[in-house]
Amino acid sequence: MTKFAHERRPRHLPIQVSPAQQGLLVGTLDTMMDSTSKVAPFRILHQTPDSQIYWSIACGGTKEEINQHWEWLEKNIMRTLSVFDSSDDITSFVQGKIRGLIAEEGKVSGVQEDDPEKFREALLRFEKWFDLPQKEKLVTYYSCSYWRGRVPCQGWLYLSTNFLSFYSYLLGSEVKLVVSWNEIWRLEKTSNVILTESIHVLANGEDHYFSMFLHLSETFLIMEQLADYSIKRLFDKETFQEEPSLSDPLQITKRGLETNARNEQFRAFFRLPKEENLLEVYESFLWVPFSHFNTLGKICLSESYLCFASQDGSQCHVIIPMREVIGVEKPDRSSRALTVCVRGKRALRFSEVRDFERLGNAIRRRCGMTASPQHSASTEGIRGECQNLINHFEDNPEEVAMMVGQKESSKTVSNEALMTVFHPQDAENLDPKMLKEKMKEQSWNIHFSEYGRGTSMFCTKKTRDLIVRGVPEALRGELWMLFSGAVNDMAANPGYYSEIVDKSLGTSTLATDEIERDLHRSLPEHPAFQSDTGISALRRVLTAYAYRNPKIGYCQAMNILTSVLLLYAKEEEAFWLLVAVCERMLPDYFNRRIIGALVDQAVFEELIRMHLTQLTEHMTDLTFFSSVSLSWFLTLFISVLPIESAVNVVDCFFYDGIKAILQLGLAVLDYNMEGLISSHDDAEAVTILSKFFDNVTNKDSPLPQTVQQNSVGNNDKASSLSKVDISDLIKEAYEKYGDMKSEEVERMRKRNKLYVIQTLEDTTKQNVLRVVSQEVKFSVPQLDNLYALFKRQHFLSCYWTMNSPVLLHHDPSLAYLEQYQLGFHQFRVLFSLLEPWSLCSGNDALFLWAFRLLDENQDGLVNFKEFCCALDILYSGTFTNKLKFLFKLHLPPVSDLPEDGVIRKSPERGKGKVDLQAYLKQWQDEILKKEESIKDLPRINQAQFIQFSKTLYNLFHGDPEEESLYRAVARVTSLLLRMEEVGRRLQEPTSPTQAAPEGALLNREACSTPERSSDTPCATITLEAGSILQEVEWSFAFEQILASLLNEPVLVRFFERPVDIQARLDHAKGAQLKAKTNK
Repeated sequence: MTKFAHERRPRHLPIQVSPAQQGLLVGTLDTMMDSTSKVAPFRILHQTPDSQIYWSIACGGTKEEINQHWEWLEKNIMRTLSVFDSSDDITSFVQGKIRGLIAEEGKVSGVQEDDPEKFREALLRFEKWFDLPQKEKLVTYYSCSYWRGRVPCQGWLYLSTNFLSFYSYLLGSEVKLVVSWNEIWRLEKTSNVILTESIHVLANGEDHYFSMFLHLSETFLIMEQLADYSIKRLFDKETFQEEPSLSDPLQITKRGLETNARNEQFRAFFRLPKEENLLEVYESFLWVPFSHFNTLGKICLSESYLCFASQDGSQCHVIIPMREVIGVEKPDRSSRALTVCVRGKRALRFSEVRDFERLGNAIRRRCGMTASPQHSASTEGIRGECQNLINHFEDNPEEVAMMVGQKESSKTVSNEALMTVFHPQDAENLDPKMLKEKMKEQSWNIHFSEYGRGTSMFCTKKTRDLIVRGVPEALRGELWMLFSGAVNDMAANPGYYSEIVDKSLGTSTLATDEIERDLHRSLPEHPAFQSDTGISALRRVLTAYAYRNPKIGYCQAMNILTSVLLLYAKEEEAFWLLVAVCERMLPDYFNRRIIGALVDQAVFEELIRMHLTQLTEHMTDLTFFSSVSLSWFLTLFISVLPIESAVNVVDCFFYDGIKAILQLGLAVLDYNMEGLISSHDDAEAVTILSKFFDNVTNKDSPLPQTVQQNSVGNNDKASSLSKVDISDLIKEAYEKYGDMKSEEVERMRKRNKLYVIQTLEDTTKQNVLRVVSQEVKFSVPQLDNLYALFKRQHFLSCYWTMNSPVLLHHDPSLAYLEQYQLGFHQFRVLFSLLEPWSLCSGNDALFLWAFRLLDENQDGLVNFKEFCCALDILYSGTFTNKLKFLFKLHLPPVSDLPEDGVIRKSPERGKGKVDLQAYLKQWQDEILKKEESIKDLPRINQAQFIQFSKTLYNLFHGDPEEESLYRAVARVTSLLLRMEEVGRRLQEPTSPTQAAPEGALLNREACSTPERSSDTPCATITLEAGSILQEVEWSFAFEQILASLLNEPVLVRFFERPVDIQARLDHAKGAQLKAKTNK
């Protein structure tokens, strides 16, 4: 008969060692091994008769927990076993039932791991070892070594939504590490003599190295995704797009992160809209007609696109929108091939597709076709059908336009590129430049005939070579739309631009004010922007984009870029090109902090160190190149090069992305290497580069001299320098640095983004500390620790929810002091950890009063300055200031606390105008604000005085002089009430209630005797004061209370006793996470 058995894991080993050594060895094995028996001390085992194998059914950390599992087995499993005749059948049933429960548990919790049972074991260890809040979601875990100096510690690395955690226990030595993702400055793969391959993490000024991974690349990818997710969600919220798999921090999984990484890479490579996700991948050969051979690569299928990228070095890729597909043909099952027919009399033949039938059905389904017998049986039939469709669309071009998604634009929208309006080409002009322009057009037409034209064109090395030589003026807008992917955005959103133009025109926001100011600064020398036609088109595009994306709104440099786009593209096309640049190709560039540009500058510095070693040896500080190159990245060299040369750079940018700008930047520095090395200071280096840009020309440009930008102010000096043709400069950039891969650039971007964000955060911190340090007595290290605690508390309210008011209203564009603030609940946790007297312990009302007192602007949030000023009073203030703080706590608030804790004084950017007068008045009030005098404080009434007395009693609980302090407070309250009674008798000598206060005093003195409990005084005061409250009205001034308390030396000593500030800070640092947990 099969049997179940309880087991408690023995804490002894079969070798002769001491009990202490047994514990060390068992603990070490717990850490090293990955088994349930090494986790929980209690287990339930299942054994089949005549078998030496025991199956682990359940485990528990306590006897009560394992008994609960046993009771469940008796009710749900054991009664069913009687129907089985064979012991083996019972074992199979039990195994299947338990595994099903584990799988179901994994499914419900969102865990989609390969081995849910092992993952559950790891989750138990994670919760046991790190004691993080229960909401913290473990994503995955890995066995690795953590290096402490030169000594490796073997253990487990746990990656959760908000923390990187490591645990090791080796022979009594425990190593525990917990780092928040938002604290990481560097995350990179490294190698050296000792560590052949490791992961380096820099956080809080400390370096951490992890090595000996079984799957290092996989581990690094997950770490990179979690760090990037944290940065976007908590710091860089302006561009955070909620992915379905990442929308809830409590449901993030390893698989979801891996899928998100693949989707990002897929969209970036093929320049697809952000809605597209990689659904299926097939390895296959694609017949390349212009080369007459099959190229090996992968088919990538998304919701609306069929893409192919070669893997044999031919650099061939093609993008086929499903809207362009008109048929799918399966010529021969033996060849495992299918042919996709697209508009334009073109067909693409994929062969050796492992699951070609599934691929064909998927394409038909997305194109709205049905898999009829004709699709699989009749090659000629499908070709005839495709040809009929092609002929139909050629005869009815208006239907093509409707299918592509181009609707008739609004009457206010220009339908022509400004260059065709202001500089139409003369077909009869036989100028040498025009002849060369015609030759370029002919080269592209030949390319189109061989490689196709439009969205399904093959992109190869030949395409890049033509781009480097320069795009013809007549084709520039079309090719920009194609290579940027903007053509797909426009096709997917027919009529969108005209709609938002109608909605946005006439609105008045901060963004529209800035746009109006910059309209006439955009290429002012070009005739197109000296007329209302160009200015109006520029206004409509910029205003429409600010309306579409209010988080960005409008940023300087967008006007310059949009001006150039309007010269060569229609107005609606220029809008979608701007969308592609701002939201896909140059993410994070056009916002208040220009994070994207700063990241690419950091990448540029890294590339300079790699490729221009001679320059780095001469100039060890490369920050100069960061400052001088900012405009290069923000305007794609448009602001430093003449327009006729800059457009060639834009050509390369739309084809190769930021890689083209980085390459050109390296080529510019390389060209001027000698002059930069010999320069004596930054000003001289800037002059060298400025002269160089003034001498960059485009000898093939067909633009008239009235449009071309000549160097201004430096003509004499510039004429003495040799001219540099932009085509030669771009060609040199590709020849020297063209082997740089876009994937590597993206990895460098991710690696440097962490550092850039943290540098900006550190700048914010330094500015905040500089302001606050002038008003408090804390030392700089103490302020630094306080800021870290305050900021962490801010984030603790954001870690496990997407709807935190503090997170939703965090705006990096606000003043430094306003960027991180605490709502009431976060304030209560942190203030209770730091205040020196257990002032508000167990009394939520006092927390609320303290919060109201500190929230000077009544916005429902407390900033760092307000928080520090309060602590400074409690830690280092004079006796009078401390007492004044306690006194003001009990005064009625000016207004009620907002329930949602929302910032109400700062309108969202782009949606409303800022009241500058209100800000100026607030600033003036702060300047004129004088120090508050004790005479300005209002009198405290009966109920407030009673609560004030309660607060004083609560301060002394646990103090060595507790009894003396209680007696002193009792004497003070008695004295104050007698003084009040004397004053009342003088004013009302016939008052019938003259004896009431004395009765209250007797009770107060009685409750201060040694026999009373700590709660007795408060209860007595409340009771007696209630009768007084009904009979007379009395109050006290702050001066009266202060004078009375000064007469008690024990009270003065208590309030002037120094506080060990560092000890409080260290205690708060260790207890902060637990305080959140226990909340």
